[in-house]
Amino acid sequence: MASVRASHQFARISPTKVRPFADMIRGMSAEQGLNALAYEPNRGARFIESVLKSAIANAEDRGVRNPDRLKISEARVDGGPMFKRVHARARGMANLIRRRTAHIHVAVDAPELGIS
Repeated sequence: MASVRASHQFARISPTKVRPFADMIRGMSAEQGLNALAYEPNRGARFIESVLKSAIANAEDRGVRNPDRLKISEARVDGGPMFKRVHARARGMANLIRRRTAHIHVAVDAPELGIS
C-alpha cells in the first residue's frame, strides 16, 4: 500500500513535545486534522501542521482532485540526533546537556488515486 508522504527531518524540538499532536490527528481526515491543530497554542502543533500541509500539497501534486477526502494514515515522530553540550558545575564537574531533534513523518491516503 502506497501513500503520499511528507517529512521534516532534524526539527529543532524534542520528540516528546510533538508526539501528543501526532497521536491526536492520526486517523482523522486531513481537513479535520488541520482544524484541530489550528487551535492548539503549542509550538509542536505548528511543526505537525506544516508537515501535514506539505503532505496535502504533495497529494495535490500527484493528481488528487479533491483534497477534502484525504485521510491521515500515518503520523509519527522519531527522535533524531542530539547536539551535546557541556554545562560547568561546581567543584570542576560538568553536566551534559542534550539538545534534542525530531524527525516528523505524516502520510495521507488518497482514495481517487488508488492509493490506500
